[in-house]
Amino acid sequence: MRQASIERKTNETDIRLTFNIDGEGKTELQTDVPFLNHMLDLFTKHGQFDLTVQAKGDIEIDYHHTVEDIAICLGQAFREALGDKKGIKRYSSVFVPMDEALGQVIIDISNRPHLEYRAEFPSANVGNFPVELFHEFFWKLALEARITLHIIVHYGHNTHHMIEAVFKALGRALDEATTIDPRVKGVPSTKGML
Repeated sequence: MRQASIERKTNETDIRLTFNIDGEGKTELQTDVPFLNHMLDLFTKHGQFDLTVQAKGDIEIDYHHTVEDIAICLGQAFREALGDKKGIKRYSSVFVPMDEALGQVIIDISNRPHLEYRAEFPSANVGNFPVELFHEFFWKLALEARITLHIIVHYGHNTHHMIEAVFKALGRALDEATTIDPRVKGVPSTKGML
């Protein structure tokens, strides 16, 4: 089973996270950031992962530390769960529509962390959640997972729909890139390592 658990305790947050690549789309989310919970639930369901998150943070200041540290933990758990990367497809590109919005996520499980983030949203917040925090989330996820991650929101009018399309696409793209392909011998790289 490709699964890992991460704990991170700082002066700002206390997080326990378990991630299973080969799951069934189940979540147990206990954080103080409801909109992020909603997005993580979509990501998990569409990626067919299992994800458990217990997170407490200094949300009386703002959501930044909690969102960032959950991404750090998720990236670390993903990297650990993936193991030696033997037999994986490695790459994926997924488009997901959400009503009028279209999101795309492209992934290379490369061991070269990089984020390209092409998204402009019509509003700065969804409810009381600052949309700018998603750049931080995706950057820390890519950094800790050691993946190349391209996120493009092609268009949309509703910020919630646009972000939802991205999280669904992220789940589906990670699922595809981590799928074991019996034709792949060893790691999918001419270098012989990822």
